[in-house]
Amino acid sequence: MAYAIGMARPMSTLVDTFGTEKISRSEIERLVSEHFDLRPAAFRDYLKLHRPIYAKTAAYGHFGREDDDFTWEKTDKADVLRAAAGLS
Repeated sequence: MAYAIGMARPMSTLVDTFGTEKISRSEIERLVSEHFDLRPAAFRDYLKLHRPIYAKTAAYGHFGREDDDFTWEKTDKADVLRAAAGLS
């Protein structure tokens, strides 16, 4: 995502699947834009990033965790995206 000062929505979106995509990268970018509100305040709310979970994130890394507090690890939109892409 590339943001500009004073602009709520990203100026551009880049998707790189490292060659594993089943549909075009431009279609993936369109689906991301359609199904995710990428305004900073919106994803801050969606991911509940306003909670102070500093101690948990300070140890053992930020990614690959199954703890419910690591909201960015959830794949709750996978089925919707798969269906929208015609990959159900």
